[in-house]
Amino acid sequence: MPTVIRKRQNCGLSTTFLSRCGLRELRESCLTPDQFHSCFWCCFTLQNWLLDIGRPVITIFCPLDWFPLNKPSAADYCHMLYNITTPFLLLKLMERSPKTLPRSAMYLCIITFVMGSSIHLLGESINQRLLISGYQTHLTLRENPIIKSISPHTLIDSFELLQYYDESLGLCMWYVPLFLILFLYFTGCFTIVKAEKKMPVSAWILLGPSGLYYWYLVTEGQIFIPFIFTFFAMMATVLHQKRKGFLPDSNGLFLLYSFSISLFLVSVWVACLWNDKVLRKKYPGVMYIPEPWALYTLHLRDKHTTLTD
Repeated sequence: MPTVIRKRQNCGLSTTFLSRCGLRELRESCLTPDQFHSCFWCCFTLQNWLLDIGRPVITIFCPLDWFPLNKPSAADYCHMLYNITTPFLLLKLMERSPKTLPRSAMYLCIITFVMGSSIHLLGESINQRLLISGYQTHLTLRENPIIKSISPHTLIDSFELLQYYDESLGLCMWYVPLFLILFLYFTGCFTIVKAEKKMPVSAWILLGPSGLYYWYLVTEGQIFIPFIFTFFAMMATVLHQKRKGFLPDSNGLFLLYSFSISLFLVSVWVACLWNDKVLRKKYPGVMYIPEPWALYTLHLRDKHTTLTD
């Protein structure tokens, strides 16, 4: 009997010791200043600009003779490379998180991300060839002249299915996991060190390109709802952690400011195109956020063709 009591006492002491050590480690992690991941954010922003935003630019300026229409284009190869590098960088982001993130949820998000971006790769590749053939993105699918001339008309249903996979299912499976991963990482970017409330110079330099990239995601991908929910979740997390005495560190501020700049740019974008009747017809309702590609085919493609000729 005394042996049992002694074991229970030892277990109680060990539990108390471990709990105190856990609290001490948590406090030390909050007191330890976390460095801004300048190398990671630079690589992440650079590859987003080159492999994501750069694809439409390559499509516009790359000569058609270099890549036949029945073969993958340069933009397709960039998309393939993006599908490899981005999951790798997201895994590295998970490793750099000050907080231990749920691995199963992170892996599931990355798998879904790869599947969604791969679906979008196929749809975007076909859309690029339709654009070369005269497809006008500022019009709906059935209003496009080249689609109206298709025979039999039942093939139009196949194009609508392709458009659904590309612009709805693929983008949803692509961007929702991406925003979820960024939000989970953001939840661990809090500290009580006052010095961490300021961002270094490298963060301010990357802030503009990062915010502009998220603007491109929201407008071109038509994903304002997941974006704004993620932004509101970030703000709610900041308010919740502030009550506990924690503040966002430099990495958390970088993400929060990037989303804020993106939201401002989206507002300016919508305000500038608010009275465009043609775009209004394609994007009816309250959620009016035109795509940059639609603006290009409506107002800029003819000018670009004239200049190249």
